[in-house]
This record gives sequence, structure tokens and C-alpha cells, in this order.
Amino acid sequence: MIFDLWNTIADWPEDAWAEIRPEVARHLGLTVEEFESRWYGDVAVLRETRPFAEVLALFDVAPEAAARVVALRRGVTRQGLVPLPGALETISALRERGFLIGLITVCSEDVAVLWQETAFHGLFDVEVFSATVGLRKPDPRIYRLALDQLGLQPEEAVFVGDGANDELAGAERVGIRAIRLERPGEELDWAG
Repeated sequence: MIFDLWNTIADWPEDAWAEIRPEVARHLGLTVEEFESRWYGDVAVLRETRPFAEVLALFDVAPEAAARVVALRRGVTRQGLVPLPGALETISALRERGFLIGLITVCSEDVAVLWQETAFHGLFDVEVFSATVGLRKPDPRIYRLALDQLGLQPEEAVFVGDGANDELAGAERVGIRAIRLERPGEELDWAG
């Protein structure tokens, strides 16, 4: 069984990120609008498939400013790396039943850096972080990487996620059964 991270077993702290974006923009020498245009535009894929230092180099900022941006981002990420109610119990129960458990997440490098500090550390047999492996969902290679590390064939696996990044269809194109996790009272409408 392979899980997605954000909005599946943990929530990205959108409010905290929105609160510090103006400060991040200032450290990068940009207006908020310029920052958001670049962050969600030309550097979006890079920040999810490369080390953070490479991404920040694109902004041509002083090392002190880059270090402050890294610290701000890690602070927000740390807030989000908290299991949703029932997540740890579900994963633990699946492990007790003998299932191999994997994680595939589209994330910036800070998730991998902070992972050992989280309650998730040690729960998964395989953890695939996009920024570490240089691949992101729905690239079939990221699913195959997790399958190879778990020693499973696609038809032996299930992928559970919220549907962002075309992850469910991506899993199914590889031959993995996909399950969309929906939480009561929440509507997630991901393009694709």
C-alpha cells in the first residue's frame, strides 16, 4: 500500500504559508505578486524535483537571505508534518496485518530534511520524496521506483491519495489500483 502525503495523511499548512509568503518574497527581492508568479510558475517543478539551494540560486540572492528563506519554509513545513487524525493508527494497523507500506510525495527538499523529526518516521518501508529523487507524480518512474523498492508488481499495490498532481490516474497508468481519499465535508477539486 502506497500513500500520498499532503492532504492525505497530513495537511499542508496553507494559512501559515500564506502568512509568511510576503516575508519570503521580501528576502528574495520580489513583490508578493512577482514571488507567487515565479514560485507557482517557472520554479514550481524545480522546487519539487531539485535541492532547495538550486532553486534559490535562480533568485540570485545573498547567502543570508537564502538561509532565511530556507528557515521560513522549514518552519511552515514542520507545522504541516503532523499526522491527520487516524493516519498513524491506520498505517500501523496495515503494517500489523503484514502489508508493506510506501510513501510517494511531491514535495520540496524540506520534507525529506525534516522527516526524521516527525511522527511518520519509521512507519514506512519505503519513502520516495520527489525533491530527492528528481521525479514527481504523475511520472510513471516515481511509482515504479517505489514499487521496485517495495519489491512489488503494480497489480500487487494500491495507491491512496487526494488526487492532486494527477496522482491517481498516474498510478493507474502504471497498473496500480488507485483510491481517492475523501474527508467528510471537504471538497478537493484538482484539475485533471
